[in-house]
Amino acid sequence: MPEDSEGPYFEDFKVGQRFKSKIGRTITDVDNIWFTLLTNNSNQIHFNKDYTEKYFPGEPFKGRLVVNGFLTLAIVAGMLVEQTSQNGFMLGLENVKFLNPVFAGDTIYAEAEVIEVRESKSRPGFGIVKIRTWGYNQRGEKVVEFDRVFMVRKKGVSWTGEKKE
Repeated sequence: MPEDSEGPYFEDFKVGQRFKSKIGRTITDVDNIWFTLLTNNSNQIHFNKDYTEKYFPGEPFKGRLVVNGFLTLAIVAGMLVEQTSQNGFMLGLENVKFLNPVFAGDTIYAEAEVIEVRESKSRPGFGIVKIRTWGYNQRGEKVVEFDRVFMVRKKGVSWTGEKKE
């Protein structure tokens, strides 16, 4: 990867700034089942259709497999990396709320707003940015909301924290 990667630097962020995903992502049953099993989640609502038909036949599930919430969260966060944290790394997630279930066939989109920007106290040449992020489906219904905190380097600073000439 080139030393000067694309993406915003710390100086590019301002409180109130908004981002919107450039693309949507349709989630399939295969995405959901593989992710759920790879992460050792044993809740059958994510991978056993017979189980969901028997025990979750009513609204909003209607016997359908429910997409694993962590998959939804990962997709929403990932959709905005190019515009937000490509020159950084994640420090944490806060205030995660799953607002509506996601099902195979739903297309997810993401938006975010910068809610905090501050210098890093421990790493000169870097800053910390917090963005409120939400994902919504093709009907415009919010499905997940969370705050993502990441450290991002300043312009002209290498990953070691040294100023580049």
